[in-house]
Amino acid sequence: MTLLDPGVTAPSAEPGRSRTGGAGTGRIGWAVAVFVVALVAAAPVIAVVIDAVAATGHDVKWPPRLGEMIWTTFVLLIGVGALTVLIGGGLAWVVTAYDFPGRGAFSWLLVLPLAMPAYILGFIYLSVLDYPGPVQTQWREWFGQDAWFPDVRSTGMAILVLSLCLYPYVYLLARSALLEQAPATYDAARSLGCGPWAALRRVVLPLARPSLMAGAALVMMETLTDFGTVTYFNVDTVTVGVYQVWKGTFDRQSATVLASLVLSFAILVILAERLARGRARYLQRGGPERGFTPIRLTGARAWATTAACSALLGVAFVLPLGQLVWWAATTDEGGFSSIVDDRYLDYLWNSLRIGLIAAAGCTAAAVVMAHAAKLTHGRRVDVAAQLATVGYAVPGVVVAIGVLIVFAWADDGLEGLGVPGGTGLVVTGSVAGIVYAYLVRFMAPAYQSVDASFAKMSPSLTGAALSLGTRPRQVLTRVHLPLARAGVAVAAVLVLVDALKELPIVLLLRPFGFTTLSVQVYQEASETRWESAAVPALTIVVVAMIPVLILFRKILPAKAHS
Repeated sequence: MTLLDPGVTAPSAEPGRSRTGGAGTGRIGWAVAVFVVALVAAAPVIAVVIDAVAATGHDVKWPPRLGEMIWTTFVLLIGVGALTVLIGGGLAWVVTAYDFPGRGAFSWLLVLPLAMPAYILGFIYLSVLDYPGPVQTQWREWFGQDAWFPDVRSTGMAILVLSLCLYPYVYLLARSALLEQAPATYDAARSLGCGPWAALRRVVLPLARPSLMAGAALVMMETLTDFGTVTYFNVDTVTVGVYQVWKGTFDRQSATVLASLVLSFAILVILAERLARGRARYLQRGGPERGFTPIRLTGARAWATTAACSALLGVAFVLPLGQLVWWAATTDEGGFSSIVDDRYLDYLWNSLRIGLIAAAGCTAAAVVMAHAAKLTHGRRVDVAAQLATVGYAVPGVVVAIGVLIVFAWADDGLEGLGVPGGTGLVVTGSVAGIVYAYLVRFMAPAYQSVDASFAKMSPSLTGAALSLGTRPRQVLTRVHLPLARAGVAVAAVLVLVDALKELPIVLLLRPFGFTTLSVQVYQEASETRWESAAVPALTIVVVAMIPVLILFRKILPAKAHS
């Protein structure tokens, strides 16, 4: 999941917008296009709900130890959510409120772990810390063969690895919230006798609570979607259960019922985030222009803070990246020359082609929706555009199962019309199912980016072009697209990188013999062939750094980079 820009919101009602269409009268074609996109994008999610309800009374093949899976999922969500709030919120406060050696660099370096997919960090730590790894081997040499060592393949280790990858979500949102806070309330609390910790707890944290809760919700949604990391550490979640049921029995209705259970967890996370915010509303007076004045740390405290930030960045990004580079350079398969072997190039091409198709499709649909919203100013179009992005809040396995159901319905419909075989093997025999699932899953980051660029255009600009007799299509090609080209480019990059990293959808829907870089990493790491997984993993991490840096520059104000 890509971090959504918190500053980008749904298309807001602009002055002059009307509920009935207003300026949109006569441009019904663009509005219809938005409704069609929304229907196509939301269909898999709706299909899962309908199919799960229709499966009432069906002999569902539950996975073994389902109750334990539900409890493990709950523990994992709570554990990762709490730990990321602690790490991300703490780092945001330290970097904002204190001045220490390296503070300027750490303000953006601490975002880099976002480029490390959790399943890649998971197999790196598994290789280092598991029984045959160098750490336990040395441990046994020091303390004997029967010396106790923490269980690596455990829920606790999965929580730690996921938290190291996902804390930047909380860090970015909390940092942005702290930079926007006027320091007057904090200064007033200090002047009234509160110590630094009391002022932090009673003034700063309540003001930053909405951002912290939003970050925690994003993290928990990512945790719910994860498949590779938890399987490395032998942690069975309901997401893993969906995969096991589908691959083990190919019972669609059983998989659908379980997928609806995963969907229920996602809905609970969203509701919990809303409840955590409560009814509190905080308004600030005085503006954010001054911001907190960092307190200069000196002596041991300053260097201890630098060391703590360095240690966290080291275990979350630098050391794992160094391990990948080491494996890639020393592999018995020819070192870096293995980058150009035929198998790697095939998997890279597979990843790129479905990623490029998904990027083109999502970006085109996002442009259509944003342009239609600009032309019509209708609330129904806005709602339909938001409905088209619902797949982003749904775990990948649910989207994949939903795609299977939609194509099954299409088969039934075509056979009813006299077409033998319906759609044939569109889903299981080609990559069409993967591409469709990608379009559903990654529509939101594309639309958020494109809509942010369209929102900056004055409504009078569109109105002037239309009043001069320019057709809506010409307004798009001559006015809107040239002005929004930066946002369109960012949207395409975001979708491409998300598609490159995606794992559960490909595992569920890929046709026989089709492999991507993410699947290669998962398979090689599952067979403890760490060196063979290094080059494709390194490729994914390096490419994933592009949107991370773009988002960092986009989310935080310029003064935060200094």
